[in-house]
Amino acid sequence: MTVSGRRVGAGGRRPPVGWRRAVLLRRLAAGALVLLAAVLGVLGAVSPEVAGSPVVVAARDLAPGGALAPDDVVLVDRPPDTVPRGALVATDAAVGGHLVGGVRAGEVLTDVRLVGPGAARASAGTADAAGVPLRLADPALAVLVRPGALVDVVGGARGGGQDGAILAPGARVLTVLSGEDRTSSPVVVVALPGPLAARVAAATTGQEVTLTLR
Repeated sequence: MTVSGRRVGAGGRRPPVGWRRAVLLRRLAAGALVLLAAVLGVLGAVSPEVAGSPVVVAARDLAPGGALAPDDVVLVDRPPDTVPRGALVATDAAVGGHLVGGVRAGEVLTDVRLVGPGAARASAGTADAAGVPLRLADPALAVLVRPGALVDVVGGARGGGQDGAILAPGARVLTVLSGEDRTSSPVVVVALPGPLAARVAAATTGQEVTLTLR
């Protein structure tokens, strides 16, 4: 019934203060939930799955040094937001390359994981860095040297000249190739800044060197 223009409940009692506001808020909340459910349903029905990006991964645990074979790597799809920068996208880019360190099965291979300009720049820290292959005078030294090690490159004797000259202090080892790979003495590849890399390469042509471990 109505008393003086105001609605009263059964038994002549008036609705509690704020009753209309509470009812309105409940109705708005219910409407918002219905709308949200509808939107989520539409999105779930029409949103396409995110396409994967093809990347090269290790097919098994791989050790550094040996050349990668076709069955050492495989191309798989990975979510784009999980693909690291510099990831290889074709197996041809990896086959024949040499790892600068051990790799676990399923690990994405990037440009800095293979001996090359990318790995040299990352190891030496300069944009003009290059990898320099050096033939070791002592084959036993290859067992002690590991990728990532910091070494000093020491030259050997040249036609009666003095040996023991340090050609490159603080060189970073990229990889070590066994004698079977080169049919002779083991070869270590080190990363050096551009100008120094050129000088060391010229000074060691046809020569064997030794390394001091830091």
